[in-house]
Amino acid sequence: MSYVFTRAIAHPVRATAMLALLVLTAFVMPAIFAAAAAPAPAVDIAKFAFAPKEITIAPGTKIVWTNHDETPHTVTSNDKSFASKGLDTDDKFEHTFASEGDFTYYCTVHPFMTGVVHVHKQ
Repeated sequence: MSYVFTRAIAHPVRATAMLALLVLTAFVMPAIFAAAAAPAPAVDIAKFAFAPKEITIAPGTKIVWTNHDETPHTVTSNDKSFASKGLDTDDKFEHTFASEGDFTYYCTVHPFMTGVVHVHKQ
């Protein structure tokens, strides 16, 4: 009798556990993957150059510049819509591009260092 009683109890418990696991998978897993979204596009500053020299992004995207040189650099747009302070080695500067357009920028310390951010709906 106890075998039949145990099986009758075990199935509803197992079904409830499976339903809880299904709900957990449906709602929690997307949140985990959203939290692990791709990092912001990066532009490296190294050997007195921006790399990549040109980058294309969608509106609302943030770009992070990192200075890998031992010399200070800046990131300054030609239209003055964004400008960093002087970036020492391993310093970062980030800017979010809200509107479409082509944004040229340069290093104020080394004006031969130039780059372009193309912001277009993709």
